Amino acid sequence: MARHVVATVDDIPPGQRMLVKVGGREIGIFNVGGEYFAVSNRCPHEGASLCKGRIVGLVESSEPGSYRFSRRGELLRCPWHGWEFDLRTGKSWCEPDRTKVRSYDLKVESGGALVEGELQAETFPVVIEKQYVVIEV
Repeated sequence: MARHVVATVDDIPPGQRMLVKVGGREIGIFNVGGEYFAVSNRCPHEGASLCKGRIVGLVESSEPGSYRFSRRGELLRCPWHGWEFDLRTGKSWCEPDRTKVRSYDLKVESGGALVEGELQAETFPVVIEKQYVVIEV
């Protein structure tokens, strides 16, 4: 499985998202209170652009008239039909055993670690000749 550098942490502030294209796939990256999650931008129900949906929390009730709000910003609601998906697992909130959006492993690494590891930018020597910039490929 290939690794791809897609953004800096400053590009995706807490509570925000970013849509990226990796290997021909659109993937939404979400920052939930400093934790990052990545899911496919395709709703498994009918193919909507899932990552353009609302970010919501969970409302739970133990009895009528009593409720509590939790998991703020951890559920993604499909813009077409309102299906909700857990950003941590990709599972549908309504049918967790049957319906799931693809989720991807994601981690934050320091720039120094990337230079030392397998991910390196491809570079080319550049020279200036009589006011012309020439790149060697």
